[in-house]
Amino acid sequence: EVQLVESGGGLVPPGGSLTLSCAASGFTVNSYAMTWVRQAPGKEFEWIAAINSIDDKITYLDSVKGRFTISRDNTKNTLYLQMNSLKPEDTAVYYCAKDVEEYFSGRLTTLNYWGRGTQVTVSS
Repeated sequence: EVQLVESGGGLVPPGGSLTLSCAASGFTVNSYAMTWVRQAPGKEFEWIAAINSIDDKITYLDSVKGRFTISRDNTKNTLYLQMNSLKPEDTAVYYCAKDVEEYFSGRLTTLNYWGRGTQVTVSS
């Protein structure tokens, strides 16, 4: 059974940092593209970072480029999202998701398994 469990969210002041983790089971994170997706209050889901399994290519949403870093630890079968210089507009529920493919297509419709999410709130 495929499971994804996020952790590491919380309340952080503007300019602060958080590291999110996503523990995977039922598959290996280096076999499929993996993505972080967020949903801010009243807004649609948006992907923010993805890592391919076929070539390790990493892609970021422009608004997080240079501030967020996606990575994976194959020995721990875990996906990470290091978030620095956090802004109030980063406040959202953050989800990790597994793709059906080895590369990220840019579409959320190819994400076939999602975790339950972890809340990140950026506020003073």
